[in-house]
Amino acid sequence: MIYFDNSATGGFKPYYAIQSAIYAINYLNANAGRSGHKLSLTAEEFVYKARKEICKFFNADDLSRVIFTKNCTEALNMAILGFCKKSDHVITTFQDHNSVLRPLFHLKETGVIDLSVAYPSAPDKELTIKDITKLIRPETRLIALSPVSNVTGKLFDFEALIEDIKGSGIKILIDGAQYCGHKELDMSKGIDMLAVAPHKTLNTIMGVGILVFNKSVDLSPVTFGGSGSETFLPVPTSYPEKLEAGTLNVPAICSLYEGVIYTKQNLSSSKKTLIELTSVLIDKLKDLPVKIYSKPNEFGIVAFETKIDSITLSQTLSEKYDVATRGGFCCAPLLHKFLKTDDGGLTRISFSPFNTKREVNKLIFALKEILS
Repeated sequence: MIYFDNSATGGFKPYYAIQSAIYAINYLNANAGRSGHKLSLTAEEFVYKARKEICKFFNADDLSRVIFTKNCTEALNMAILGFCKKSDHVITTFQDHNSVLRPLFHLKETGVIDLSVAYPSAPDKELTIKDITKLIRPETRLIALSPVSNVTGKLFDFEALIEDIKGSGIKILIDGAQYCGHKELDMSKGIDMLAVAPHKTLNTIMGVGILVFNKSVDLSPVTFGGSGSETFLPVPTSYPEKLEAGTLNVPAICSLYEGVIYTKQNLSSSKKTLIELTSVLIDKLKDLPVKIYSKPNEFGIVAFETKIDSITLSQTLSEKYDVATRGGFCCAPLLHKFLKTDDGGLTRISFSPFNTKREVNKLIFALKEILS
């Protein structure tokens, strides 16, 4: 199968990212750090090594505040639900994923926070810093956003936003699911909390997510259970134990360690490949009866609309041509309403650096047959 759904989950995993997980299943089948025997302590050493690598990769200020979760969605929920307090005002954007929107909507509906959503000033405009900053109030405590649309691949200049609100005391939560692994990210430059989806862009198997936060942030736990330390307290007082209740996914964390190393080594070449692939696809789509919603980008995302609803088109591409794409709404309801594509959705092609121009040509051949 030709796999063009990498923004959902990266289809190819490097050799060592797979082998490290297999090694952990075979030889580290113990609860990391929970017991005093050699196997448990060895598993904890592997977890520590991965935690240290993540801390270094994102230039975070505290190793103990690198938290392993089961996925990026859990990391975002942990950040939002663990940070927000009664009467806080929070700002997010129209292009954000339901993993950001739904916990915020929940807090708003239950009367915990007041929520504002930033939109572009007009349908033909892009989101600007001013569209966000004009929503700031004295009680604004958090801005939660994704720098990259998971639907269109458009990049928002979050670094300029951080500079603009510097000194305000407002915390920044970045949903890095589509960003991290494609571009370097330095948490020391004003990012307070970061959620990451390693299975998408850090060349890691499924089963682990990451939440990283700096020393200026304190989070309340949203799950409770065993920690292996401070057993007689209602809640552990130290990180990461305070937020990592229960058994960690050691095989996935071992895969993450190798995946991050691979990502660092190939960041520049991957960027070049993805810009090239999106450029080639967009140029070829211009000759077809489609409406294109993306520009060439280093995140590997191209979205388009046809006369056929996107879910039907995606199913046809899979069943008849053995091409995996994403149809529908990509968990971004506000963006689709804004684009007026909330009826049939969009077809999303999302590349990895392991895709090829030959595969793009096969997709174009299939689309020509389907749309003729």
